[in-house]
Amino acid sequence: MKSYRDLIVWQKSVEMVTHVYKLINAFPEGEKFGLTSQIKRSSISISSNIAEGYGRNYTKDYSRFLNIARGSLFEMQTQFLIAQNLNFINENDLTTINDLSVEIEKMLNSLINKLNK
Repeated sequence: MKSYRDLIVWQKSVEMVTHVYKLINAFPEGEKFGLTSQIKRSSISISSNIAEGYGRNYTKDYSRFLNIARGSLFEMQTQFLIAQNLNFINENDLTTINDLSVEIEKMLNSLINKLNK
């Protein structure tokens, strides 16, 4: 691989951020600095940490950044569940984002396992 841009997990995470931003545009204006801000930060952190870890010189560092990305993914999943509980998004939107995030989760787990061998 020549670049982190070649990683499918990075590509999918960027795709997910785009989808996330479209979903949270419909959140109430009063959530701009609350849940909306938290979701933006956690979702962006996923692809950012994949890219940053790829750029590190050591496998151990790369694995650590992938674990941080996975933690941010779990944060985002939790935040969207809260958003759905507050009726900010519907069940279909939650299912769509969850399906994509679970796919990314599996890819991250696989990559982390390969690096740790």
